[in-house]
Amino acid sequence: MPEQLTIPLPVRPATGREDFFISPSNALAVAEVDRWRDWPAGKLALIGPEGAGKTHLAHVWATEAGARILSARDLAGQAPDPGNVVVEDVPEIAGDDAAERALFHLHNLVLAEGGRLLVTGATPPALWKIALPDLASRMRGTPSARLDPPDDMLLQAVLLKLFADRQIAPRPTLLPWLLKRMDRSFAEAGRVVATLDAAALETGSEIGPRLAAEVLDLPPEPGR
Repeated sequence: MPEQLTIPLPVRPATGREDFFISPSNALAVAEVDRWRDWPAGKLALIGPEGAGKTHLAHVWATEAGARILSARDLAGQAPDPGNVVVEDVPEIAGDDAAERALFHLHNLVLAEGGRLLVTGATPPALWKIALPDLASRMRGTPSARLDPPDDMLLQAVLLKLFADRQIAPRPTLLPWLLKRMDRSFAEAGRVVATLDAAALETGSEIGPRLAAEVLDLPPEPGR
């Protein structure tokens, strides 16, 4: 079959509450985020592996709480403002003195003014290698809510969402085929969908088990 002209369609991630699927692996974290008005310390660390839905859930909370969403890497040089705030990927600024000091001042201002602070990272705050002692102690004192690796129900919903973000309707037989073979991780779900999308655009093939078997590096059917 001759190769098709590749015309990638825009990927439109859905980040509304209606697009956030709740299962036993994330229900406790969602419940903790939902009680944001009653966070005892006025802050929460949302933690979990790459692709676990931290950004999505942070956007859901930001919409409900009227919060600004900031990247920890972009904090240096910004004047801190009170109000409700999300700071994403805090562990990535470990050792960056300017960014750490900016987060320290933002943390103090938000809480002093009665705002709520949501920070995100892959691991518990006690493991973040923050160099500034005052900030490190404040992060260690931040209660955390964990998004666990996905169960089958959640992984299927995530796959459907990732396909929908790319305006793709896969064959109904594809998802059961994938769930029997792929690693149980959100990062792997993203890789699988992106690979299938690119292959379908390049070859003009339908996205189903046959294409998946050809282009994905997956075992025939691994044990759990």
